Amino acid sequence: MARILTVWVLTRAVLLLCVFSVLTAPGPDVTSDVSVIYQGWYEVLRTGTFPLDDVTWQYPPAAALAILSPALLPFLGYASAFFVLSFLCDAAVCGLLLYAGRRPGTSSRGAWVWVLGVALLGPIVYARYDVMVTAVAVAALLAGARHPRTMGTLAGFGALLKVWPVLLLVGTPRGRATRRSWAAAAGTATLLTLVFLVAMPGALAFLTFQRDRGTEVESLGALVLHVARNLGWQGEVRLNYGSVEFLGPYVPLVSTAAQLLTAAAFGWLLVWRLRARSWSASTPADAAFVAVLLFTVTSRVISPQYMLWLIGMAALCLVFRTSRMEVPARLVLAATPVTFLEFPVWFSHVVASDPLGVALLVVRNGLLVAAALVACRNLWRQTVSEPRAQEGRSARERVSRARSADTYASAP
Repeated sequence: MARILTVWVLTRAVLLLCVFSVLTAPGPDVTSDVSVIYQGWYEVLRTGTFPLDDVTWQYPPAAALAILSPALLPFLGYASAFFVLSFLCDAAVCGLLLYAGRRPGTSSRGAWVWVLGVALLGPIVYARYDVMVTAVAVAALLAGARHPRTMGTLAGFGALLKVWPVLLLVGTPRGRATRRSWAAAAGTATLLTLVFLVAMPGALAFLTFQRDRGTEVESLGALVLHVARNLGWQGEVRLNYGSVEFLGPYVPLVSTAAQLLTAAAFGWLLVWRLRARSWSASTPADAAFVAVLLFTVTSRVISPQYMLWLIGMAALCLVFRTSRMEVPARLVLAATPVTFLEFPVWFSHVVASDPLGVALLVVRNGLLVAAALVACRNLWRQTVSEPRAQEGRSARERVSRARSADTYASAP
């Protein structure tokens, strides 16, 4: 534990020095979104309404709490308070993973994944509110083993922060745990939504702000358009709805293909849940990791901060010794520094679709695709194929014993 804490302290000191501009990180400044975009939303939200005229506000209503959270530290400026709160959420996740890693059947591998992954992703960790969402998700899954209702409540709250934490529920054990956690999640999400609808106008405006989005330049589908652009495709890259996207001919087709892949991925998850025969202590975390991987890889947007979700879920898996997600977790860790290189360090090359930019995306997205495929295979084997084979062997042994007993009984 001492080594983990030492590395955590050293790496986080560097991240804090970077976001507070004491040190200069490679590439463009990634903290401007906090002082410009987030603070702009803050000024609107504190008046009691959502940003109704800002199409870049594309978040569920509880995201307002994250944006307003710097008010908890009024003695600091907005950006400084946001960085400090992000740092505290990072510390909370590390603490939870260390605590969980001291229980029987667990290890400190998960804490190492978190400590190293966050450091490799760079200062953007403290410049987006995703670390706050990830902290809620980690707390939810760690609570799930003993307190399904608590897990459901936190997952429902997390879903209203940034949608993806609802995927934590896909791996809950069948029966009482599923009923309690899913009911708690639905109740929490419904109640909070009603509160926001009554208290603040425009709580669901975000649902209409994404209709005309293109395909974000860092996504898996964008690779097709990067190649097409080098072959004479006449589309364009521009800032659209808060992200740098491809717009032009065939972009809607690529976006539709991504949505179909997402639907197919969730179809696979449904089939897995229906056919799974065995749950271990790590299965809820493993299934959540697989679900978030599939959601990320097939999305038409893969922002750099999405890697934080994957790091958090990978870390949770490796807390448990029964987890078989070590290889996918290593692939995610390998993709993390490549993400830092493609944004912010060489993002201009990505936008230009030049060989360096395309190569970075091929490597990063290739690693994520490989991680998703290996994770799906390992989850299926551990919970479907191997238990079924074991049941078959047990059945054959019972038949063999019964025949032996009959033979013995009929012997003269």
